[in-house]
Amino acid sequence: MLNLPSTQTIDTPALAASAEACDAGRSNWRKAFPLLAGEVTLRALRASDAPTLLAMLTTEEVARFISPPPTTVEGFEAFIAWTHRQQAEGRYICFGIVLAGRTDAVGLIQVRALDQAFGLAEWGFAIGSEFWGTGIFQTAARAVLNFAFAELPVSRLEARAVTENGRGNGALRKIGACCDAVLRQSFRRGATRMDQMLWSIGRQDWIFMNAAMRKGRVH
Repeated sequence: MLNLPSTQTIDTPALAASAEACDAGRSNWRKAFPLLAGEVTLRALRASDAPTLLAMLTTEEVARFISPPPTTVEGFEAFIAWTHRQQAEGRYICFGIVLAGRTDAVGLIQVRALDQAFGLAEWGFAIGSEFWGTGIFQTAARAVLNFAFAELPVSRLEARAVTENGRGNGALRKIGACCDAVLRQSFRRGATRMDQMLWSIGRQDWIFMNAAMRKGRVH
């Protein structure tokens, strides 16, 4: 799946002073986590999600294209607690992906600010391989994009995916993202460096795509 930013690269406490400005005129998502319900429910991660996330996100086929995930249940519990603190600071939000009939998260999608105004942001996702190709990502991603462009000041949302990650790049293309560049040797896994594709979706792009989809349903 996509390059999932590590806690070391996401942590931006120096930018937290602008968090109140990010909330102006929008829902107070920093304190009340937005529950996005539908075919797939997106909610805050819980400590009880740690065992499932460990099983889902540490397999070789999932982990080979993302920053190294925690390797223990305790490590995921610490990561989950960290996501709550980062959300309270107003610089980051992480959605757990929960399928109908389940209570645990089988993957996650996170959005982090890249500038003080939260106008430029990066998102990443990871989901258990048994759910690849089921349409779950498309459903979850569209809900997160709607949230990012409606409830956050985001005007441009970026994603980075290793060039060899055909499934991840294909998913981004299908959701409507545009490839802006290839970032040479920008992702390291162990001693190996790999190129990444830089994808973006703008607020106006998303509004236009949503309008086109609605028009298509009408006609």
